[in-house]
Amino acid sequence: MDRREFLAAAPFAASAGIGPSRDWLLNTLDQEPPPGPRVRLEDVTSVRNMFATFQDTDVMRGGGAGRRMLTRYLNGHVYPLLRRAYAEEVRRALCAATAEQTYLLGWMAFDDGEQGTAQRFLIQALRLAEEARDAALGAHVLAGLADQATLTGDPAEGRRLAQAGRQGLARVESPACEADLWALEARALAVLGEGTAAVRAVRASEAAFGRVDGGREPLWATFIDPAYLHGEYANTFRDLRRPTEAAEHARESIRHARSQRRARRGALSQAALAVSYLQRGELEGAHAAGVRTLRLATRVASSRAVGAVRDVQRRMVPFGPHPLVTDFTERVRVLRAA
Repeated sequence: MDRREFLAAAPFAASAGIGPSRDWLLNTLDQEPPPGPRVRLEDVTSVRNMFATFQDTDVMRGGGAGRRMLTRYLNGHVYPLLRRAYAEEVRRALCAATAEQTYLLGWMAFDDGEQGTAQRFLIQALRLAEEARDAALGAHVLAGLADQATLTGDPAEGRRLAQAGRQGLARVESPACEADLWALEARALAVLGEGTAAVRAVRASEAAFGRVDGGREPLWATFIDPAYLHGEYANTFRDLRRPTEAAEHARESIRHARSQRRARRGALSQAALAVSYLQRGELEGAHAAGVRTLRLATRVASSRAVGAVRDVQRRMVPFGPHPLVTDFTERVRVLRAA
């Protein structure tokens, strides 16, 4: 059986493999280290420097662009370091750096549409963050799991995971991560139809982000910025069927994403804008935003961006055989064929 095809077909499942993954990782960490030089803090710094490169690839080009390269780097360089000898200070730093990279690989798989694979990497990243005793990083991983749970059809679990992440921040200050967790809880609440609680969560996210000091946030939190957060708020209000507020946040996200040349974020927020037009019955505006979504989606390797295009197409169906609907459907057909 082809291993990549098998992993791609593995389904997402709540709590899948948590026990076995913990046992495997603990066994790996407890093994007698093979011969070789001890791991130094300089080695961990090198791993962290590479994280910046891979995260930038994901943000700018999509999860499908750098997955194979990151997989080779982790398997060939990072994971072997865990089996070497090191001091306790180095061990915790190494586990944290490895957790960051493992989370990123899971996130890339998530963006690339391989949910089962993504979940397994995220679970391993959470366990590594625990080994590192890095509460903020663990909360960040829980945010990824919360996002995945909501977007794969289990918003109740998404809400619980986001809440667990916030509880994990009780003794550590990470306003950016807190803002992200509130935003993801808002999205879950919106899908659940709890409008008042969803809006309250958006406000809490905005308040948390107002306390962010960029110089004190970890590197993995740099993507939690106005382009990202306004995009999440736009999707929340979209799901609440409050198109005016959805459009306001979508435009703000688009403005920031355009200045940063972030095509994936731009595509996702253009799609939210298109849906806000459809919810107001304005097909012409929806078509224009949908075309912009499609153009941006062609610039990145992201199944989520393609999914956003298809969502706009699906929501246009009730408008019947209108020329703009026909035109957009044909454009989507060409994209999917490509």
